[in-house]
Amino acid sequence: MDKAEVERRVRKVIRHVLGVSDDMILPESHFVFDLGAESTQSVELVAAFEAEFGIEMDDEAALSVDTVGGAVDFIAKYVS
Repeated sequence: MDKAEVERRVRKVIRHVLGVSDDMILPESHFVFDLGAESTQSVELVAAFEAEFGIEMDDEAALSVDTVGGAVDFIAKYVS
Protein backbone atom coordinates (compact mmCIF):
# COMPACT_ATOMS: atom_id res chain seq x y z
CA MET A 1 0.00 0.00 0.00
CA ASP A 2 1.49 3.35 -0.97
CA LYS A 3 1.71 6.33 1.35
CA ALA A 4 -0.96 8.30 -0.57
CA GLU A 5 -3.44 5.48 0.05
CA VAL A 6 -2.49 5.37 3.74
CA GLU A 7 -3.03 9.14 3.97
CA ARG A 8 -6.41 8.96 2.21
CA ARG A 9 -7.64 6.30 4.63
CA VAL A 10 -6.18 8.06 7.70
CA ARG A 11 -8.04 11.24 6.69
CA LYS A 12 -11.27 9.24 6.29
CA VAL A 13 -10.95 7.81 9.82
CA ILE A 14 -10.16 11.24 11.30
CA ARG A 15 -13.21 12.79 9.61
CA HIS A 16 -15.41 10.01 10.97
CA VAL A 17 -14.06 9.88 14.55
CA LEU A 18 -13.50 13.61 15.14
CA GLY A 19 -16.25 14.96 12.89
CA VAL A 20 -13.97 17.56 11.29
CA SER A 21 -14.01 18.77 7.71
CA ASP A 22 -11.38 17.54 5.27
CA ASP A 23 -9.86 21.01 4.84
CA MET A 24 -8.88 21.02 8.54
CA ILE A 25 -6.86 17.82 8.17
CA LEU A 26 -3.32 18.80 7.18
CA PRO A 27 -0.11 16.79 7.71
CA GLU A 28 0.93 19.26 10.41
CA SER A 29 -2.48 19.29 12.13
CA HIS A 30 -2.17 18.37 15.80
CA PHE A 31 -4.92 15.98 16.94
CA VAL A 32 -5.60 17.85 20.20
CA PHE A 33 -4.70 21.47 19.48
CA ASP A 34 -5.87 21.75 15.86
CA LEU A 35 -8.54 19.06 15.54
CA GLY A 36 -9.97 19.16 19.07
CA ALA A 37 -9.44 15.50 19.96
CA GLU A 38 -10.13 14.64 23.58
CA SER A 39 -8.30 11.79 25.33
CA THR A 40 -11.14 9.33 24.75
CA GLN A 41 -11.18 10.24 21.06
CA SER A 42 -7.45 9.56 20.83
CA VAL A 43 -8.11 5.99 21.98
CA GLU A 44 -11.02 5.78 19.49
CA LEU A 45 -8.71 6.96 16.70
CA VAL A 46 -6.16 4.24 17.44
CA ALA A 47 -8.90 1.58 17.45
CA ALA A 48 -10.39 2.97 14.23
CA PHE A 49 -6.98 3.02 12.51
CA GLU A 50 -6.42 -0.59 13.56
CA ALA A 51 -9.82 -1.59 12.17
CA GLU A 52 -9.38 0.40 8.94
CA PHE A 53 -5.99 -1.11 8.17
CA GLY A 54 -6.42 -4.55 9.77
CA ILE A 55 -3.37 -4.05 11.97
CA GLU A 56 -2.49 -4.21 15.65
CA MET A 57 -0.43 -1.25 16.85
CA ASP A 58 1.45 -0.71 20.08
CA ASP A 59 -1.10 1.46 21.90
CA GLU A 60 1.41 3.46 23.91
CA ALA A 61 3.50 4.25 20.83
CA ALA A 62 0.39 5.02 18.77
CA LEU A 63 -0.98 7.40 21.40
CA SER A 64 2.32 9.31 21.41
CA VAL A 65 1.77 10.28 17.75
CA ASP A 66 0.28 13.76 17.82
CA THR A 67 -0.05 14.95 14.21
CA VAL A 68 -1.81 13.71 11.09
CA GLY A 69 1.48 13.37 9.21
CA GLY A 70 2.95 11.47 12.14
CA ALA A 71 -0.01 9.07 12.07
CA VAL A 72 0.41 8.50 8.32
CA ASP A 73 4.13 7.73 8.77
CA PHE A 74 3.47 5.52 11.81
CA ILE A 75 0.74 3.48 10.10
CA ALA A 76 2.70 3.25 6.81
CA LYS A 77 5.40 1.31 8.73
CA TYR A 78 2.81 -1.26 9.82
CA VAL A 79 1.29 -1.80 6.37
CA SER A 80 4.47 -1.84 4.27
